[in-house]
Amino acid sequence: MADNIKVLGMPAESGRWVLVIVGMVIQLCLGAIYAYGVIRVPLTAYYKSLGLTASAMDMTWPFIVFLLLFALTMPLAGPYIQKMGPKKVCMAGGALVGIGWIAASFATSPLMLAILYGIIGGVGVGIAYGCPIAVSAQWFPDKRGLAVGLTVLGFGFSAALIAPISDFLVANYGGVMSALKIFGIAFFIITVVLSQLLVFPPAGWCPAGWTAPAPKPGAAAKVDFMRSEMQKNPSFYGLWLCYTIGSLAGLTAIGIAKPVGLEVAGAAMTAAAAGALMTSLTFPFALCNGLGRPIFGTLTDKLTPKNTAIVTYVLIIVACLLLYTNYTSVPIYTISFALLWGCLGGWLAIAPTATASFFGMKDYAKNYGLVFTAYGIGAAIGGIVSAQAKDLMGGYQPFFLIVAGLAVIGIIVAFVLLKPPVKRSA
Repeated sequence: MADNIKVLGMPAESGRWVLVIVGMVIQLCLGAIYAYGVIRVPLTAYYKSLGLTASAMDMTWPFIVFLLLFALTMPLAGPYIQKMGPKKVCMAGGALVGIGWIAASFATSPLMLAILYGIIGGVGVGIAYGCPIAVSAQWFPDKRGLAVGLTVLGFGFSAALIAPISDFLVANYGGVMSALKIFGIAFFIITVVLSQLLVFPPAGWCPAGWTAPAPKPGAAAKVDFMRSEMQKNPSFYGLWLCYTIGSLAGLTAIGIAKPVGLEVAGAAMTAAAAGALMTSLTFPFALCNGLGRPIFGTLTDKLTPKNTAIVTYVLIIVACLLLYTNYTSVPIYTISFALLWGCLGGWLAIAPTATASFFGMKDYAKNYGLVFTAYGIGAAIGGIVSAQAKDLMGGYQPFFLIVAGLAVIGIIVAFVLLKPPVKRSA
């Protein structure tokens, strides 16, 4: 059967890799939200030019609303991916993403931006995000972690491309509102066109010469869990809690990267030089975030989700303690935030791969949609903390001890609960 299947006119073994590239480009458009930290600077200046006082919290709400709506929409969109197919669902979500960015160019206040950009764009990303992931997961039963990791690499790497393009557009094409409109038009066209290529494999398809590995002696045979069954299993709660902690640590790092960098570099260089340096570090941080997906996806295949999760938490602890004890060192800051951004990328590969591995593919879209709500909780908390931590704690430095403590809790939860579930018969 495998020899007769074609993907985009190519043998399935080759064509399925093209689908990974297609998914990666779609995710790059969806992941432009990670460049909000750069775009918010000219947006704040624009609103001040209108006579508005835009506080840090005011300008953080669009980011929070976008990511929260993104996560909450995911489980609602999941059933339609299976019923309607990935092409139609991704096309609808991609169109909303483009419309959200275009609508943002007409926002005359941060509140209006949160409504137009946050709600429309966030819902659009929530609808479209799971489509390329589900396609890669089903075409690659043999290399699921690698394929999913490469697919979502585009989401994490997006900021590395969108941030400099944004600065260029703002400087040369009429300011930040014109830049938002240009991005919206581009995202609309790219996602709608590439969505036409997304397709699931036929039922029962597998790569030539590959068979699912037999369970180890004494291990329970793998079975598919429906969403209602998954919700009753302790492994689901372990995965959800671990994902929440990993997302919280990483998203908070994204939200406070520049202000922390300004604190760290403040004594060694001028504010202008420090600001320019921190903006330039967006590229390597985003690169780490993007590469974290295939790296940790592959590790998940080889080490199991539990062990890979523990690796991320150890790295988070190391990063936080290094920064806490060397808070005036720019090189330590760079290393620490690269690790935090990379571990966030890792969780965006670990969680979908673990969902497929633990609970099967029969109800995958619904299952991962529910698991992904953990990202939304982490996003909401991380966004609020990124705006309020300095006011509440007098500075950002103590906050990294809290993150390290959460990572310790994550290790315990992963060790106890993050393991293949056993499906009990009624």
